[in-house]
Amino acid sequence: MVNEGELVLLYGGRRARYLLQYKPGLNFSSHLGEITLPEHLEYGTVVESHKGYKFVVLRPSLSDMILHIKRQTTVMYPKDIGYLILETGLKEGSIVAEVGSGSGGLTTALASIVGERGKVHSFERREEFQKLAMENVKKYGLLSRVNFYLKDVSIEGFGLENLEIIFVDVPEPWTVVKWAREALAGGGFWASLSPNIEQVQKTVSELKAENFVMIKTVEILEREIMVRDVGTRPKETMISHTGYLTVARKVNPLQ
Repeated sequence: MVNEGELVLLYGGRRARYLLQYKPGLNFSSHLGEITLPEHLEYGTVVESHKGYKFVVLRPSLSDMILHIKRQTTVMYPKDIGYLILETGLKEGSIVAEVGSGSGGLTTALASIVGERGKVHSFERREEFQKLAMENVKKYGLLSRVNFYLKDVSIEGFGLENLEIIFVDVPEPWTVVKWAREALAGGGFWASLSPNIEQVQKTVSELKAENFVMIKTVEILEREIMVRDVGTRPKETMISHTGYLTVARKVNPLQ
């Protein structure tokens, strides 16, 4: 049973996916017609628009939540977030930070995974971005898991210690490296995304200078396969370059 206020994904086909907060009697309109959500709604239920188009009521995935988020900035794609989560060992109870709240896409993913026992410290230097990120995280019911800071980390640092992971999604990630070294616990993880290889070169150089090891940069490409009875093949379009992902681990100085 879907409770009032819970998120539902209305799926009416590849070009008709809508993320809504459920309310009995809610009227929703799209190019496929109007739908009124009934009382006692269950996930997996099929509802029909006044034009006769059918929609399935689905439980949204974390990927759905990120891609449907209200945005003023680009958001990190699920393919990239998934890789960074595995590489850094993010888990329930983790205490982490992100630099660049943006629209709150990555914040949503991090907060969903760390759970009530964990905490996400989210830093943003532009007030309008921070406001939107806070609105989005609140809409998803995750606000209690996130501390938001209006602060330029590249100038002021984090003001935190013993963080397990720091995720960085800003144009000049290398300016954050020295502050990350101070804020991370020994063996803690650095994870950053940069669109251009010149940004990666500067960041990796700084990571080496600040005594990080196991430095690795990758690019993740995603191409969907069209599965058919005859003529199964890759789609002509794909999610190709979204950014270079760099991970590294902090080493404590010799005593």
